[in-house]
Amino acid sequence: MTNGEPKAGDSIDKQKVEEFLQTESGGRAATGSAAIILFVVPLLWSLFQLWIASPLPYIFEFGVLNSTESRSIHLAFASFLAFAAFPMIKGRHVNKVPVYDWLLALAAAFTASYLYVFYDQLANRPGSPNMQDLVVAMAGLVLLLEATRRALGLPLTIVAGVFIIYSLAGPYMPDVISHKGASLNKLASHQWLGTEGVFGVALGVSTSFVFLFVLFGALLERAGAGNYFIKVAYAMLGHMRGGPAKAAVVASGLSGVISGSSIANVVTTGTFTIPLMKKVGFPATKAGAVEVAASTNGQLTPPIMGAAAFLMVEYVGISYLEVIKHAILPAMISYVALIYIVHLEACKMNMKGVERLNKPTLAQRMLVWVMMLLGLSILTLAVYYGVGWMKDVFGSAAMWILAPLLVAIYVGLVGYGSRFPDLEEDAADSLMDKLPPVGPTVKTGLYFLLPVVVLVWCLTVERFSPQLSAFWATVFMVFIIITQRPLKAFFKDSGNYLDGLKQGSSDLMLSLVTGARNMVGIGVATATAGIVVGTVTLTGIGLVMTQFVEFISGGNLLLMLAFTALISLILGMGLPTTANYIVVSTLMAPVIVTLGAENGLLVPLIAVHLFVFYFGILADDTPPVGLAAYAAAAISGADPIRTGIQGFTYDIRTAILPFMFIFNTQLLLIGLTGWFDLLVTVFSAVTAMLVFSAATQGFWFTKTRWWETIGLLLITFTLFRPGFWWDEIYPPTNERPGAELMQHVDEVAADQPIILQASGMSLSGDDVSKFMKLPLPKGDTPEERLAAAGLEVSTAGEVMNVEFVNFGSDAEKAGLSFGWTIDTVQVANPRPPKELMFIPALLLLGTLAFLQLRRRAGEGERPAFVPDNR
Repeated sequence: MTNGEPKAGDSIDKQKVEEFLQTESGGRAATGSAAIILFVVPLLWSLFQLWIASPLPYIFEFGVLNSTESRSIHLAFASFLAFAAFPMIKGRHVNKVPVYDWLLALAAAFTASYLYVFYDQLANRPGSPNMQDLVVAMAGLVLLLEATRRALGLPLTIVAGVFIIYSLAGPYMPDVISHKGASLNKLASHQWLGTEGVFGVALGVSTSFVFLFVLFGALLERAGAGNYFIKVAYAMLGHMRGGPAKAAVVASGLSGVISGSSIANVVTTGTFTIPLMKKVGFPATKAGAVEVAASTNGQLTPPIMGAAAFLMVEYVGISYLEVIKHAILPAMISYVALIYIVHLEACKMNMKGVERLNKPTLAQRMLVWVMMLLGLSILTLAVYYGVGWMKDVFGSAAMWILAPLLVAIYVGLVGYGSRFPDLEEDAADSLMDKLPPVGPTVKTGLYFLLPVVVLVWCLTVERFSPQLSAFWATVFMVFIIITQRPLKAFFKDSGNYLDGLKQGSSDLMLSLVTGARNMVGIGVATATAGIVVGTVTLTGIGLVMTQFVEFISGGNLLLMLAFTALISLILGMGLPTTANYIVVSTLMAPVIVTLGAENGLLVPLIAVHLFVFYFGILADDTPPVGLAAYAAAAISGADPIRTGIQGFTYDIRTAILPFMFIFNTQLLLIGLTGWFDLLVTVFSAVTAMLVFSAATQGFWFTKTRWWETIGLLLITFTLFRPGFWWDEIYPPTNERPGAELMQHVDEVAADQPIILQASGMSLSGDDVSKFMKLPLPKGDTPEERLAAAGLEVSTAGEVMNVEFVNFGSDAEKAGLSFGWTIDTVQVANPRPPKELMFIPALLLLGTLAFLQLRRRAGEGERPAFVPDNR
């Protein structure tokens, strides 16, 4: 027995794990001619994606495709493989492809490629489809839904089917969600023959960005980077309390960089980490829950975020780097808190870490950390300033110097790593009662970091597009996977150069195939999610959702956010990350923006999209559908519902973050004034999350009492949102009448915004009143500054009327329209910094810490848990 759980739970349900692996990595394991086709077609798909991402089409002036043509071919490959690689009924025809599946695969590929094959004809009859167009469109929609069911299961298929029915049956819906409805012809044309539905932005992102990043991850995994990340995390953290669980968190975070799915992350890293957690004393339920929480958070972590980062670029209209900047702090503090939760769980059971071979002294450990920090700092400065200097001196020719230099560094790191034993893949049931040494483990695979460096360099310094950045990182990864074995053979003088080259070439081919087969689910998911987007543009359901949520919440902001979070959780159940984000952001993001503006809460659009994205992703471990929890339970042998509930209790820390950064956008690094402000924000956020973790776990230095938990929650809230209390003491703004607009504009500094409350008639004919932020450019007079913002106003007594709004101007984007009135102007009050509220919060925290430490000293030391390694 282990902590009261049956020993039967110690075995891995290999059949269930295999099912999850099939779902995540391409379905059937066919044999014979079918196996050849299922190898060649994904290989061609990967080569096609590399071709359109490269500069080669423009260099050779051949194979240049526009975005619609590329999307059409992309979906044709995905649809063909969905029918060929996934059986109609799970568990049947797993080793062969029936004739009817080949016919369906060809039909699906034809309907998807219709826009490419008949592109010119369709362009000559926009909005006037003929009978052939409509038949193909209807068949395409039906086949796409079936492909989605096969590759991803019923949830997304049902969601898309409901939206199709809603489009057709609008007049028969309840009044609150009714609309005039769409004909079958209009539905087919809108969803399939244009770029408003299936072939919209979501499929475009899948075509342009997502495929290359999934392929990049497949290459990294095949090269051994996944095993390297796990071993490094285990070597560095395994000696701590609950070390394997902490290693699982770090390994899943690193794997999240190369994985596009919470479930794939659970299955790949969990088969190693979950048994290890159980061996050191974690109950099966908690071992699975830790892996679920870590893998779920991997989808929230830049730079890829389950491909949602690239979708946000398109939907929010900001650069990729801006998305990364805003998402990085919440993801970081969420992972730090999860490691701390694992530590608290280990402290509750008084666990000890796994014994390390050749255990170093404290001085040696400190020296290693200092050397690592110095080495990273020197390397960073050398790369930044050295490369920057070379670019200044050599200009465009610098790349011809940097590329050989990068190759030389790679060869040097491979040679250095070859001095140490290769890392072996350990079986999940292997006995690991000794830790590998940190130094040799880290040094064997340092060259795996180079492709990630190339990717980040291209994105942040060269400012290439995500597509081109992923292309060059993938090209370098191809070079690594082919050459690493021959180079190791050379440095180890084993003489097997040709065998190493053959193995590398085989690894490359398998990686290209694996990457494409991993993309089947994502490809059809983004296409099917496009049906939801198309329904919104066809029916206007977005406005209906706003009215519905406003009615339910009664205009209360917190209730509105809570209800939006609940709907995002429900919509996200069972959906893959990309489809999840598309659905919840399309339906729910406008709700927060609109209702927030009407109630005085001006939320940046990126904060809104991150809010709905967080809750959509949390559906992966939310019972009863949390698929990541089912995957973890298949490995741990625990009950999936209990695993999901436990995982969600760990993820409560993640669930409160969206509420905090909606009201305190400094957590998204918005509105910071300098480095000191940044440091204060990071310190307060990390501290708040650690305190919250202690409060929710009921344990800090010792078991917490009820009043201590209340104190810890109060401290958490204050550190996350000091403005709540400060606003009660010092109101942040006061309101002036709209007639005083000109005086206020004259007082505002150049390029600073003003906040207005305006009212008027909306496009739907309803009277609305909302707050809005209007940027003010430079100008000599208030009238010139308003005109530069696209606004002309006039005064009629005490009323300020909007006389004219330029189309596409800042005023029009803010929401102003002709005929509206400006009711009030918000003016900021001078006041002390709200961060002064941190002082009483930290004093209270210190008091609670003193009381807990004194109580723990009185309780004495408990016996350590001894892991059962039988």
